[in-house]
Amino acid sequence: MAVSTRDDRVLDLIFDPNRQEIGFQDENTEEIPCPVSNGEQNGRPQDSDDAVAESKRLELAGIECAEKGDITAAMDQFDRAVVAAPHYASAYNNRAQGRRMQGDTEGAMADLNKAIDLTRSRGKVAEQAYVQRAMIRRLQGDDDGAWQDFRVAAALGSAFAKAEAVRLNPYAAMCNQMLRDVIGKLQRGEE
Repeated sequence: MAVSTRDDRVLDLIFDPNRQEIGFQDENTEEIPCPVSNGEQNGRPQDSDDAVAESKRLELAGIECAEKGDITAAMDQFDRAVVAAPHYASAYNNRAQGRRMQGDTEGAMADLNKAIDLTRSRGKVAEQAYVQRAMIRRLQGDDDGAWQDFRVAAALGSAFAKAEAVRLNPYAAMCNQMLRDVIGKLQRGEE
């Protein structure tokens, strides 16, 4: 399946978490590559190749709807993507974005937790799910939980998460405050 210029633009939004626009997950992102036999992967149930292909198609349709501003139609596509391939983490990650946009934080967190579980906290989908979950936790005032999630996402390769983890690090904040205090005293001529 060829990716159009428009799809490329949407995918660019997905992989640049520093942008202000809300993007969705890359439809080409795969879970952890492992040999599949009898519909299971490392003892976990897996979806057929046809089911995953259908889920990816539905995700793209959802992305197109979201890009047009029709979140209700996007959510319908994301719901169908999850039904088509219930063990495909990317579908949950995308649906979490839609739920968050609709104000359903609890549903978004459930989908992100499911995506993280399905990926076993590895790979690009897990990285993005941890970033999304950290952002929600941050908005909820759970800086410790956000810091933990940003640290995991950073370890998975997210430069954005690395910067946020450093910024939220309680030890770094304490050291920065002490340094500011010392510099302030020196500037005022105090000992």
